Amino acid sequence: MVYRTLIVLLAGYLFLRVTGKKAVSQMHIFDLLYIFVLTNIISTPVEDSNLGKAIIYGAVTVILYKIFIRLSLHNKLRWILYESPTVLIRNGDIDRKGLKKVRMPINELLSHLRVKGYTDTRNIALAVMEETGSISVIPKSKYRPVQPNDLKLTVKKEYIPIPLIMDGQIIYHNLKYLKLEQGWLMNEVKKLGEKVENIMLATFLDNGKLFIDNNEIKNHKNNPYYYNPGEDN
Repeated sequence: MVYRTLIVLLAGYLFLRVTGKKAVSQMHIFDLLYIFVLTNIISTPVEDSNLGKAIIYGAVTVILYKIFIRLSLHNKLRWILYESPTVLIRNGDIDRKGLKKVRMPINELLSHLRVKGYTDTRNIALAVMEETGSISVIPKSKYRPVQPNDLKLTVKKEYIPIPLIMDGQIIYHNLKYLKLEQGWLMNEVKKLGEKVENIMLATFLDNGKLFIDNNEIKNHKNNPYYYNPGEDN
């Protein structure tokens, strides 16, 4: 039983890796059907002894799914496999037919809008339920967030700090990418009076310096901005 369970877990993991990355919330009906069928096939050997047949059937299911996904890149077949987006609000007016189609009451629509930061339907140019079931909201131009281009401002290119140490472990592939030596990193850590094993996160900044966040608040001197609810103050 343990042997069959391990084989099933390994086979299921490999099949899902081959399938590709996709969160459950991003899955279409066809994707969910594939997952249900695959899990049912590969879980059968846990109770039965037909391990080889289950793996073969699972592999065939994955191959067929990949073929259908490749074919769905053509628009004609895509509209058969997947549902089209449904308009819920257009130019500030709620589309009752759209709500009826997706079987969504108005109070639920309003709650989705509040989650996205919109409280007035009149401020929305377009709200659409996508194929995955998520709701996309496009506000009217005068209600959208101000962009730097609106103010004719030039902003510098966004930089993502590169982790070099995480949870006390050196990220060697990032050091290699930056063409930095481990000796340089150890020297920078020593300059800051820290030890690698005690560092929660250390990142390489755009100015070439190392920033360390060890999750410690030092010398706050009862500053109210550092208040910690509870008795551990």
